Amino acid sequence: MKTRADALTGQLQKSLAPIYYVTGDEPLQLGQACDQIRAAAQQQGYTDRQVFYAERGFDWQLFGQSTNNLSLFAERKLLDIRLGSSTPGKEGAKVLQDYAQHPAPDSILLLSGDKLESAQQRSAWVTALEQHGVIVQVWPIEAAQLPQWLLQRLKQRGLECSLETARCLADQVEGNLLAADQEIEKLALLFGQGKLTLEQVQAAVADSARFDIFNLVDEALRGEVARTARMIFGLQSEGADPVLVSWALTREIRSLTRMATGLAKGQSADAVIAQEHVWDKRKPLVKTALKRSQLVDWQRLLRRCALTDRIAKGQMSGRVWDELLELALGVAGKPAIRISAESR
Repeated sequence: MKTRADALTGQLQKSLAPIYYVTGDEPLQLGQACDQIRAAAQQQGYTDRQVFYAERGFDWQLFGQSTNNLSLFAERKLLDIRLGSSTPGKEGAKVLQDYAQHPAPDSILLLSGDKLESAQQRSAWVTALEQHGVIVQVWPIEAAQLPQWLLQRLKQRGLECSLETARCLADQVEGNLLAADQEIEKLALLFGQGKLTLEQVQAAVADSARFDIFNLVDEALRGEVARTARMIFGLQSEGADPVLVSWALTREIRSLTRMATGLAKGQSADAVIAQEHVWDKRKPLVKTALKRSQLVDWQRLLRRCALTDRIAKGQMSGRVWDELLELALGVAGKPAIRISAESR
């Protein structure tokens, strides 16, 4: 059967299918649909999870061996295959078609990937998955539906606003749900839970200093050390909120640490970047940063983030802008240093 992403919750509450194929070109909704399936499976006792990154050149026999090696006393297992922008190819298509007709006992297959073309939707392997499981189709949110989507998303974060305010926010994100989710996270950080006014949303979105915070992160990813330092000094002189700067840097460092961990386990750069739902235009920046620094460097920076956060929130003494400078330069690939304001 086929279902839309917004109808998945109801389907999961009824029963778990042996196979789910989540497909679409909207990364935030696709990732959330997969997370819903994983959570539902875990609640039903599928506590063992095996992940396969089926990129070009993937050996589909590895998946076949995994399903054949299930022990009589093994825990229930979730088989998580991530196609990304790839297709299974001739070999993979046959493996998936055979699996759909004879699914492994006490297992759930979760397959995820980009939107299927019309010809692919009619292929034998997709037809087999549809007959024996559930295909979850992820569609972009239409412009007219986006304000209501934003209101629901804000409510999940403990925030409320008028429809007019939601429309203002919708105009700013221009249909990019990842950008919308980031803006909502920023609003929650700035204003906490409760009612948001139109003026608060306009100020948060229009404040050039806050836009510069995200530019700062990108410049650091590029390895532009001098420009990164100047932007930190500029944000400080403009009176930018150090808590927000700390949040933006910590968010990026935490993501980079997860990706570096995946690389250390033998995953490819494309696989770990897809797993983090990195925007297409930022993928080259992230790849550059991952090549420049090792896992131990990101882990060190992540530990530093906790210290910086406490200082930014006044929970311990320290020079918060010096700490932020060290974090930003760390992302840029330079050792922690101290630069005085006079050297600008």
